[in-house]
Amino acid sequence: MMSTREQSVPPDSRIHIDRYDTDTLVIRLSGVWKLDLELPSTASVIREIESQQPVRGVILEDKGISGWDSGLLTFLVKIVEHCSTAGIEVTGNALPEGVRRLLAMARAVPARAGGKKEGRREPFLPRVGSQALSFWRSTLETAEFVGEAAIAFARMVRGRATFRRSDLALLLHECGGQALPIVSLISLLVGLILGFVGAIQLRLFGAEVFVADIVAIAMVRVMGAVMTGIIMAGRTGAAFAAQIGTMQVNEEIDALKTMGISPVEFLVLPRMIALIVMMPLLCAYADLMGILGGFIVGVGMLGINPIEYLNRTQEALTLTYFWIGLFHSLVFGVLVALASCLRGMQCGRSASDVGSAATRAVVSSIVAIIVATAIITFLCEVLNI
Repeated sequence: MMSTREQSVPPDSRIHIDRYDTDTLVIRLSGVWKLDLELPSTASVIREIESQQPVRGVILEDKGISGWDSGLLTFLVKIVEHCSTAGIEVTGNALPEGVRRLLAMARAVPARAGGKKEGRREPFLPRVGSQALSFWRSTLETAEFVGEAAIAFARMVRGRATFRRSDLALLLHECGGQALPIVSLISLLVGLILGFVGAIQLRLFGAEVFVADIVAIAMVRVMGAVMTGIIMAGRTGAAFAAQIGTMQVNEEIDALKTMGISPVEFLVLPRMIALIVMMPLLCAYADLMGILGGFIVGVGMLGINPIEYLNRTQEALTLTYFWIGLFHSLVFGVLVALASCLRGMQCGRSASDVGSAATRAVVSSIVAIIVATAIITFLCEVLNI
């Protein structure tokens, strides 16, 4: 032994560094090594190792460690990693048995190649190409899923689809009765807003009574269906995606495939039927609540006679507007069911992927609703209805 040093650290944990022969250092540890104490710095120990050139081996020894936790293990792992990088052999046979086992486990599992994200930015053209390929694959997956859903619906019409009727009854209740409170609130507020905005402009011309026309036509023709669709996308669509995504994480969908049961028939079909059945009913209810909101503004703020307001509403509405609104809601029900179930089936295998699937389901459903509204509105204009 040529020299001995004791590193200046708090009294709870101490380090003694001894040099044997010409190329071996012995690091002796003593005291308490816990995270709630001020532990020695690994940087100072590494500098000591580097200053004692040449060093070909490092020995780690227990010189009276009275208590330890992951703080000691973290300290030792950093020293071992530095020595491994520098080509210095490390021996820890004199350490406590638990520390030796944990240290061996930490060294036995190397970092997975490619597991650490690199800061290098991908060039523009490769990035565009990868996005285009991703979009094409997503389009193919969507087309395949829609085709499977259509086949499952056809099998249901022929009475050959495989799903539990009890699940369908439960989904009908979740999509219908349980959604009434939020649909009532949002539709009533939308009717109030439409009536208030219309009243501000119509007052300029002394035509406040036509607030009834504005609210009734807007709600029945499109707004009732759109607001109901958005509500169901955020409420029910996200729930569908999370439910199916959780089944994907738990490998329940793989189990269905193994048993020869189609996941599209067993999981997607009852959810699609539930939304197709309940969306028109909810839309009609939303229309009624929106008209009620306009009635409150017209009678309470503008002083319109209630009978006159109801007469104007009846004169403004036609069955054509009503059927257009119901057609909107029917299409929205199919879109929300397909988008949410597709995102659930595309879910990854981790808990965070379930949240991502629910978020993407809501975004996809709302975008599909807006696009479908624009297309239907354009077709109605072309057909003059």
